[in-house]
Amino acid sequence: MRTFRHVQRAALAAAATALLLTGVPAAMAEPTAGQVVSGGEAQPTFSAAAPVRQDLWVRAPIDSDADGKDDEVHVQVVRPAGATGKLPVVYQASPYFSGGNDVTNHGVDVELYVPGGADTRMAKPLGVTRGRAAEELAAAGITLNAGQISWAYEEYFLARGYAVMYGESLGTGTSTGCPTSGARNETIGARAPIDWLNGRTKARDAQGKDVAAQWASGKVGMMGVSYNGTLPTAVASTGVPGLEAIVPIAAISSWYDYYRAAGAVVAPGTYQGEDTDVLAKYVYTRSDRAICKKVIDKLEQDQDRVTGEFSQFWNERNYLNDAGKIKAAVLAVHGLNDFNVKTKHVDQLYSALKKSGVPHKIWLHQSGHTDPIGLRKDEWLRTVNRWFSKYLLGQNNGIDREPKLTIQREDKSWVNEPDWPTPAASNATAVFQAGGNKIGGFVPGGNRPGPAVTESLQDDATKLAADLVAAPSSPNRLAYLSKPAATSLRVSGTVDVDFRMSFQRPAANVTALLVSVGPDGKSRIVTRGWVDPQNRDSLNKPTPITPGKEYAIKVSMQPHDYVVPRGHRLGVVVLSSDNEYTLRPKPGPGFAVNLSSTRVTLPVVGGQAALNAAISPNPR
Repeated sequence: MRTFRHVQRAALAAAATALLLTGVPAAMAEPTAGQVVSGGEAQPTFSAAAPVRQDLWVRAPIDSDADGKDDEVHVQVVRPAGATGKLPVVYQASPYFSGGNDVTNHGVDVELYVPGGADTRMAKPLGVTRGRAAEELAAAGITLNAGQISWAYEEYFLARGYAVMYGESLGTGTSTGCPTSGARNETIGARAPIDWLNGRTKARDAQGKDVAAQWASGKVGMMGVSYNGTLPTAVASTGVPGLEAIVPIAAISSWYDYYRAAGAVVAPGTYQGEDTDVLAKYVYTRSDRAICKKVIDKLEQDQDRVTGEFSQFWNERNYLNDAGKIKAAVLAVHGLNDFNVKTKHVDQLYSALKKSGVPHKIWLHQSGHTDPIGLRKDEWLRTVNRWFSKYLLGQNNGIDREPKLTIQREDKSWVNEPDWPTPAASNATAVFQAGGNKIGGFVPGGNRPGPAVTESLQDDATKLAADLVAAPSSPNRLAYLSKPAATSLRVSGTVDVDFRMSFQRPAANVTALLVSVGPDGKSRIVTRGWVDPQNRDSLNKPTPITPGKEYAIKVSMQPHDYVVPRGHRLGVVVLSSDNEYTLRPKPGPGFAVNLSSTRVTLPVVGGQAALNAAISPNPR
């Protein structure tokens, strides 16, 4: 694979030759296929009308449906008409290009697992997953019409001399193989079209004739939203040659963190009761409706919705294991208010990229599970163009030397900063002051000596977290709020709560919410976190809880970046079950929190001094 330095040297040599022969300087690092680059950006010089569209089936070196033949990946390749030479490719892989099936979700109104105890779980299904494909495709800007796949970015890339390629995940549409919600076979299947573009595997057309990608430069960028953004991360983690850049948007980095949280069975937002087996059944749209049944049935068994523990099943679906193999430059994008694919996914991937030295950049916005093209279209398209121009066309346009973070603030303005979380943040601590069923205090400080002060709550999973936060009094939550902030305060990173807790039952959910309350009394859940206290020592093995005994329990909330406005109250609300995310046992006994030995750690710009100045009840 040619390095960027080689590309730059070749461009300099070409420029020098052109100057000697013609007296006219050639464009620096001019790409192939007649593309025109100006200011480090590919320009719209090709017609996007009536493109060449071709359906092919690429051989993948795996037999996930056990039919004795290598799986095949259906791809649809779209090229600008009249383009000559070698084209770079922007590639999107997806399980949603052929829609989805109606599938029953798992019941979540169940009793929690107790090691060695009787299984009192109820089996009533929650409902039906339907319409997910439409939602995901809409978020990704994908439209389908009589077998033709189109994308909101298609004309943009075609006009700039890129080919666009769509690939159907294994087990979906006219691809063979089986869907497995992130397992190794899906990664191999999504990688195969890149190998074909680089001459390392074969493809056939509908008549069975071998087709070579003689038109391709071999340089590929992958891009997509949600599952379509997860597959670029998966493929990049194989280190496949030819994949030069990826743009994962709202993407999963570890499937355990999509369907679990610190030992607790926790749903992706708006998909209560979904799990790997439900998702696989949903996207299983190939015509053979029987061949993958055993494979998908095994997902239901191995995912373990009883204990929520981490296992080899989940380890196979953890792309962070191979983050060190990623060579593609990564432009990561995530919504700060995305509780479908939660912010932990981009945070832990981005952290791994920084450690490995892979070229990286991140966009964070104030919306949820969506593509930024609908938020800041012109600047976003220019960023993507420059990213691919740099890494697919070899342009030395300086995007790698610019601030790493582009972030949208709460007032919808955009700013560029050195990196994320902001290097200006450092840890500050705060503690709770007793408030009973009403509202206690939230003040700067560390653990306090003296007699234990405990407060307790009762679990009621029928109540929504937002309603419990807004309630002035409730036996089903503990609330701790600061005084109105004297100055604005920025939290950037992961908020942790180190509890000392005792439980009334041998199993419980523990939920912690970071909240902000305005002068008008309106409350906002900024971020939240969950834990199964049985997994306090290990995600792989539960440790029993003895009712009445006190334990150290840590809850790490989803990473966030939030500015608490002046005059707003910052705080933490504690509850047991979270109706929209956790399993929901019958209402009953909950737990007690030892306030004297519980501490909150917040990454704050300006550190402890800034927290003190903003919310200390007795500022100096």
